[in-house]
Amino acid sequence: MKVLVLGSGQMGKGAAYDLVKQDSIEQIILADIDTQCAESLAKEVGDKAVAETVDAKNRGQLVKIFSKVDSVISAVSYTVNVLHTEVAIETGTHMCDLGGGWTVVQKQLEMNNQAKDAGVTIVPDCGLAPGMVSVLAREGIEYLDRVESVKIRVGGLQQEPRPPLNYSLIFSVEGLINEYIEPCVALRNGKITIEEPLVGFEEITFPEPFGKLEAFNTSGGTSTLPHTYKGKVNNLDYKTIRYPGHGHKMWCIMKLGLMDSNEIEIDGKRVIPRKVLESLLEKNLPPSGKDVTLVRVMIEGWKGTESRNIEYELIDYFDDASGLTSMMRTTSFPASVTAMMMADGRISKRGVLTPERCIPPKLFIDELRTRGIDIKHRIF
Repeated sequence: MKVLVLGSGQMGKGAAYDLVKQDSIEQIILADIDTQCAESLAKEVGDKAVAETVDAKNRGQLVKIFSKVDSVISAVSYTVNVLHTEVAIETGTHMCDLGGGWTVVQKQLEMNNQAKDAGVTIVPDCGLAPGMVSVLAREGIEYLDRVESVKIRVGGLQQEPRPPLNYSLIFSVEGLINEYIEPCVALRNGKITIEEPLVGFEEITFPEPFGKLEAFNTSGGTSTLPHTYKGKVNNLDYKTIRYPGHGHKMWCIMKLGLMDSNEIEIDGKRVIPRKVLESLLEKNLPPSGKDVTLVRVMIEGWKGTESRNIEYELIDYFDDASGLTSMMRTTSFPASVTAMMMADGRISKRGVLTPERCIPPKLFIDELRTRGIDIKHRIF
């Protein structure tokens, strides 16, 4: 099996580290516009990996490189996911990506019939949330006969919080601000609703040393789940987990206009507040220390006439052995598992399908557990 990883950044590195350990993988092509970056990662990963210089926006280069492999992981900016979907269909190559933009996913889904005709599977939104949590939600929903609610709570945190925001950047600052300003899609009383971000605060408790944390509305985590399960689930929402106090501070920053993308004039110069904020966050909240990923997916409903609660929980730490952050592992490993399952036929549906619509939950969860992503599951 040959797999192409587009992008040699953090998530591309995580996927490559996982793929190289799999016996069924014959070759991994690491492609990046930065030749040195791709070559350095290939050398670090090992003999199965080769580096290629590829511009992720160049259709001709993409067609050539896609044609060499069985499956593709797009670990670059979500802004090129539509182009990559078109090339995957053109070359008859399975592909998954890490998502990042609902409007982009909608455009990808519009190519469903073309992908079916080409005999390929394309899975957008195949990271942590959406992605892993979407598959967990599916398994819980399918176990029950009637579903009242699905609550998805996810947080990427530093193990030791530091002021002023008790947060350090563990993924792109652009993506972080998007989550804090864009509308949130949920199901309320069976209807798809649009809700504000940085509201809906609740307390959530994890085992020590974490204790009491906060969770609040952020965008993107539900992706297609409300559309997939409208008519089946009464209430469904997604909230981000943070150390207490973080959300209100970010709400204040947003209300002050510092997340706005419209230019303003200061001393005769035109500036974009959001760009200033992004620069300051990158400067003052650099990745530091070891991280942890917290996940809890709760499904409530009925099995026959008996009420049931289903809970999935994950507490995943920075991996000292590999040096991979937890966010790298929990985001990239779902994509590498999906890429392999598409290529070997365990994902058999064809078309453009988000994770809950095509990934077999048990196989997927078992694969993650073999990689040390130890998802706990209980029914009560």
